[in-house]
Amino acid sequence: MVFSTRALVFSIFLSSLTVACYCKGLAAKVQKSSTATPALVPASFVFGDSLVDAGNNNYIRSLARANYPANGIDFPGHVPTGRFTNNRTVADIVGQLLGLPSFVPVFMNPTTKGKVILQGVNYASGGAGILDFTGYAFIHRIPMWQQIKNFQNTSQQIMQILGPSAGATLIKNSVFSITMGANDYLNNYLVVASPTPRLYNPQNFQNLLISTFKQQLLMLIESGACKFVISNVGALGCTPYCMTTNKTTGGTCVQSDNTLVSGFNTALKSLIDQLNRQFPRAKFILANAFDVLLSLRNNPATNGFSTVDQACCGVPIGPYHGLTPCFPRVAYCANRGQHLFWDPYHPTDAANVIIANRFFTGPPADIYPINIKALAALSMN
Repeated sequence: MVFSTRALVFSIFLSSLTVACYCKGLAAKVQKSSTATPALVPASFVFGDSLVDAGNNNYIRSLARANYPANGIDFPGHVPTGRFTNNRTVADIVGQLLGLPSFVPVFMNPTTKGKVILQGVNYASGGAGILDFTGYAFIHRIPMWQQIKNFQNTSQQIMQILGPSAGATLIKNSVFSITMGANDYLNNYLVVASPTPRLYNPQNFQNLLISTFKQQLLMLIESGACKFVISNVGALGCTPYCMTTNKTTGGTCVQSDNTLVSGFNTALKSLIDQLNRQFPRAKFILANAFDVLLSLRNNPATNGFSTVDQACCGVPIGPYHGLTPCFPRVAYCANRGQHLFWDPYHPTDAANVIIANRFFTGPPADIYPINIKALAALSMN
């Protein structure tokens, strides 16, 4: 579900997750909602990796980029934007469900300044992780610590535009969504020849991630954030890439990879509970990307998918097309609305629509302890 350095070993680019008619109707409903209803929150601030990167990596010298076809083939204008999917990310769709008037701009774009930042900013970066070292093979990426510093820069600008009181009110009533952790495994701990496994056993590495992530969340609280949507790590072992590199057959997931990230997800839920007890004036909710993705994979027909184990865009080698990212001139499928995965790591827009809606209005099994719509309704004044 994230761009992987191990894929570079297998490609020339060697160098963290509907029924077709239903999906289109749901997508149209989402598009309509962004203009037909008032915004539920003043702004959305997005942190994360390639699952929610909307183009920040276009502006840095990174090998983890998606600003080339066929990425964006279904985006308005049919142009690649830097999103690692055929259209929108989950963060884009959640923003529409929140009623924001347009997609929030990316921080690295020089035009992201002035009043445009008042509806939010996207800081996510393909290849990034909780740890600074994560994604090292991509040369450049924007880790979580730097993304937080970038938000603090935005916060200062908001205070200058609105004044300290109104600026603080905007920030504490805005949604802060964070999608981090997958790369710390896929592009760090699980990378062949990575030094990390020699320094940490799985439990110690998990502890390092959780303790570091906690400090990062505390820094955001200190910066005025109150409403948090934290996504856990998806089922990495069920991505076309991991199934390809581990040579599974019959669409079988890599259980060892799923077990590894499940431990992190369990610890992350405990952290969410701890932070909610510790900071009663803030609210943390956990988006269960792991189980939601598995439910789509295990119930394809119910969700409109005909293919759940093969990348729509990827070099057609092996049963899963999972060796390379969606490079230029790589073939891509025509029935994108029926594919769970766009490339070897990231979901299609069709999958993202379902995932976003389940996070927005779903039960605690999908989004814990309350959903995003309920979070948006909370007043932090």
